[in-house]
Amino acid sequence: RLAEADAFLPSLGLQRREALWAIRALRDDPLPLFAVVQDDGATTPEVAEPDATLPGMPAGQEVVEDYSHVGLTLREHPVAFLRDTLQSRHVMTCADASAMRDRRQTRVAGLVLVRQKPGSAKGVMFITIEDETGVANLVIWPSLYEQQRRIVLGASLLIVDGKVQREGEVVHIVAARLHDGSDLLASVGGRGGRFPLPHSRGDEVYQGSAPDARSPKVRDIYIPDLHLDTIRPRTRDFR
Repeated sequence: RLAEADAFLPSLGLQRREALWAIRALRDDPLPLFAVVQDDGATTPEVAEPDATLPGMPAGQEVVEDYSHVGLTLREHPVAFLRDTLQSRHVMTCADASAMRDRRQTRVAGLVLVRQKPGSAKGVMFITIEDETGVANLVIWPSLYEQQRRIVLGASLLIVDGKVQREGEVVHIVAARLHDGSDLLASVGGRGGRFPLPHSRGDEVYQGSAPDARSPKVRDIYIPDLHLDTIRPRTRDFR
């Protein structure tokens, strides 16, 4: 577990993959009772294998492993791997959208961090999303919530068309249309690694994205109903 969490890099200088490889070999070390004792008293391992030169793990895959085993990362934000694609779809960063003037139209995207639906808000839901530049606070009116309930509750990556609402230093984006970007987030696997983030105990929604239309490759079996290749941020949901 320490190797999977990349704990040996700062202390021993071992990359995650190297540490895992070394630990896997420990099972081959013989117990003293079964060791082959040589004349000089040295023992011979059960299995002798040459040193392996392991390829470096891609940056995206490192982030994948961080989220899988630790639940966070100190490396690149997952959305950073999608920025070129998002820009081609005219998606702004959260920082740029939050700096816009009041009532301007915008399109932003980010991982869902928090969903809130206070009883005193008359059915209005508030969602906080995050990209590599910061966070954006969304306002979801009850009518939009009912129209796009599955996306609101199930999307791990939200792409939002909306209007900036600015009151002093407080900035919200009033959503007009939501798009589920979970399939795009799942494609990070082809850009350096998948991001199978765990759910927190407080996340009451455990829905997956739409099935992937790609044909499964050899040794890469995809089971749509299990949603194994979708990113699942550790969200906090209050309703």
